[in-house]
Amino acid sequence: MNHGLIQAMAEAGETAESLAAQVGVDPKTAARWMSPGRVPHPRHRSRVASILDQDVGDLWPDVLKRRQPVWFRPWVEIEREAVALRAYQLAWVPGLLQTESYARATVEGEGLSPDELEEMVAARIARHAILRRHGGPLYVAVIDEGVLRRNAYGNRALMAEQLAYLVECAQLSSVQIHVVPSEVGMYPGLGGPFTVAEMRDGTRAAYVDSQAAAQIIDQPADLATLDRRWERIRGEALPRKGSLNLLREAAASWT
Repeated sequence: MNHGLIQAMAEAGETAESLAAQVGVDPKTAARWMSPGRVPHPRHRSRVASILDQDVGDLWPDVLKRRQPVWFRPWVEIEREAVALRAYQLAWVPGLLQTESYARATVEGEGLSPDELEEMVAARIARHAILRRHGGPLYVAVIDEGVLRRNAYGNRALMAEQLAYLVECAQLSSVQIHVVPSEVGMYPGLGGPFTVAEMRDGTRAAYVDSQAAAQIIDQPADLATLDRRWERIRGEALPRKGSLNLLREAAASWT
């Protein structure tokens, strides 16, 4: 049996019938989710996790791990256990802040089957839960302004939705979003994106992205280099309030 799901349902006072009614499926379908290996459709997983106030990864950990690239799975675990995350992004909205439509647009054209694409998107969206859970990490994201202005295959509605979501996230107590304005010109962030995680025991690790498999590094000398780069990048970014104003202006520009 899926004991994690059963326990979460009991704690929330939900039954298979009540979940089915809220998710929009047959009660027999919802009841099957409690059996080993029976996993809901990605959109149903997200809805159930929301109703139960749980992480998708806690309710169905194996399926999410299978759909993450092998080299990325260790970082997902680090991310879930971190007390603080500092992320810089040059070209994309950070994964933890992406809408479903934006996330899908970033992986379309990668040769995935429709089911594989939906699973990958669902796994990415499931990671969002750490930003809203009690005791989750402090998340500080620095984003190049070009990310806010870049057209998503001509889909203005997609970008309007994504920017509105960034505005929403920027007002969470656990999230700080800073934007490096375009007038800054050349700055150290042009070298590429990275994220640094701090764990409860004081250890740290970093995720450095690339066109191929990204790297997870934990060597003190490498982390010190990223710390210096972070401070220089963060120094070029607008303060939190100024960044929020820019996010709102950028969101309005897509409507």
